[in-house]
Amino acid sequence: MDGTFNENDISRVVEADKAHIWHHLSQHKPYETTDPKIIVEGKGMRVWDQNGKEHLDAVSGGVWTVNVGYGRESIANAVRDQLIKLNYFAGSAGSIPGATFAEKLIEKMPGMSRVYYCNSGSEANEKAFKMVRQIAHKKYGGKKHKILYRERDYHGTTISCLSAGGQDERNAQYGPFTPGFVRVPHCLEYRAFEQDGAPTENYGLWAADQIEAAVLREGPDTVASLCLEPVTAGGGVIAPPSGYWERVQEICAKYDILLHIDEVVCGVGRTGTWFGYQHFGVKPDMVTMAKGVASGYAAIACLVTNEGMFDKFKTNADDPLDYFRDISTFGGCTAGPAAAMENLRIIEDEDLLDNTTRMGEHMMGNLNALMEKHAVIGDVRGKGLFLGAELVQDRESRAPMAEKKVQAVVADCMAQGVIIGMTNRSVPGYNNTLCFSPALIAGTDDIDQITDAVDGALGRVFG
Repeated sequence: MDGTFNENDISRVVEADKAHIWHHLSQHKPYETTDPKIIVEGKGMRVWDQNGKEHLDAVSGGVWTVNVGYGRESIANAVRDQLIKLNYFAGSAGSIPGATFAEKLIEKMPGMSRVYYCNSGSEANEKAFKMVRQIAHKKYGGKKHKILYRERDYHGTTISCLSAGGQDERNAQYGPFTPGFVRVPHCLEYRAFEQDGAPTENYGLWAADQIEAAVLREGPDTVASLCLEPVTAGGGVIAPPSGYWERVQEICAKYDILLHIDEVVCGVGRTGTWFGYQHFGVKPDMVTMAKGVASGYAAIACLVTNEGMFDKFKTNADDPLDYFRDISTFGGCTAGPAAAMENLRIIEDEDLLDNTTRMGEHMMGNLNALMEKHAVIGDVRGKGLFLGAELVQDRESRAPMAEKKVQAVVADCMAQGVIIGMTNRSVPGYNNTLCFSPALIAGTDDIDQITDAVDGALGRVFG
């Protein structure tokens, strides 16, 4: 740490936090007798708390965001320089960083062509839902309006995003929800035995066929779009089974269903490609992204569409309702695209996509070794530096490990100075997966420190 805060300063900050801050995903009752953790400084993959304790961050800012690591002066300088020149103008006009980053981003996304700026992943997904609904009215008299989403997937925190939320604990107590959203089954092969009719072979095709079954139940003339994560994040780090995405693409083409890929977590390198869907040859109509777009150095999110989507909103210039009548106030901030442009440069110049692939393979090897050693690990899975380890009571029944036990593993790692995650308020009874998303700059020593911490924690928690 650089010593910016002294003990008295930190005491004041902690008291101000306890008195005024409402933390995300947190029960605050314990803070009446204990102090919340204050992160004071970050450098590379490490952060320091108010007590000066160093932690290796294996979750990139807590929610898989800081892809290029902490303390990047070049990003900070790019933001500073842009803010002095022009900090903001509403998205009804353009800006130099907005146009420049959009051009660079589209180069990474063959088949896509248009970028709509906003300020969060939830907002980006909300924009996509609004586009789908407007198309339904413009072209189908409002009938073809339903949006399919998948069990265990998560698309954001607004009411309509929760309406497309496949995590019942995240949704609990927030209804009634926006009508017209329809759930389809998950594609977690490890838990296929819990799904009626699921085969032991060709599970990926079967799981995708359940989407077609939902389309036929609802009526193809009512189903407008399908919203999916390329790799399910908070619902258990679920990489799709073989054959799944190819079949999904066929179903969308067969029934004229728009394909909306939510890359808020997977996007901008997390899985070893620029975007997660690019592993599977998918051709989406809409792609949403946020978190890693600027690695948390500025708030930015994007809804990217192909030209066919764009053309649907400019057919009649004389019609006052013909365009996408939407605004995102902070989509006009120039700091976001300025930071995102430098973020892309760092990923390219430091070859972080290749590093993500190599370090992901190394970490997967370490996790598989832990699974051989610890019977409580039932499954390890993921893509690139986006990995999960599901804990179970026994491998034969695959009964999920009690949530408090999983929390104890996370707490033990924290005590060791390693921050890992777990499924949190996700699927009832299934908050049992350890989650890992270290920055794309991770080296073998970092990966080994993370998995060594998990090894020790499992040994202590489970004997």
